[in-house]
Amino acid sequence: MPRTWHDRFMTDDSEDLNEAPSKSQRKRQSQELQTLGEALIALPPIELDALPLPENLRDALELARRITKHGGLARQKQLIGKLMRQIDAEPIRIALAARREHDRTQTRLFHLIERWRSRLIDEAHALDEFLQAYPSADRIACERLIAEARREADARTPKAARELFRVVEKAVRPVV
Repeated sequence: MPRTWHDRFMTDDSEDLNEAPSKSQRKRQSQELQTLGEALIALPPIELDALPLPENLRDALELARRITKHGGLARQKQLIGKLMRQIDAEPIRIALAARREHDRTQTRLFHLIERWRSRLIDEAHALDEFLQAYPSADRIACERLIAEARREADARTPKAARELFRVVEKAVRPVV
């Protein structure tokens, strides 16, 4: 049987080359690390200080915050991406994911409080359901604030509605 080109020139060493990431894969990884670096630029300084970052990366991130020119900022982001390739980025990914989850939790909690406040003002039977769900809430304060919020529904400054929000928040937060 005649030997093919593949049989003559491909050896066991060439199989090891196939296991290395392709150029496209390396570019995707580099882009992902640069995007991760850009997310670090956007972090508040106090949260950035909590992350285990090497000093040269921390300095590059601080410099990127001060750069206003588009071209200079783009070059700085590329440098940050290069520095990110030299470290283990997994702890950073985990910290950013935890931050995003915390933000989502806070947003869900805020929406829950908003829904309860709206229901309390709009629906007559909502107070009983709210007190059943959150027995620590102050019934008398809720009744008073609901009545005031209904009266001032058309007012420019709904003071009672804001106060009701605080009462609902106080009742909901310990449970969630």
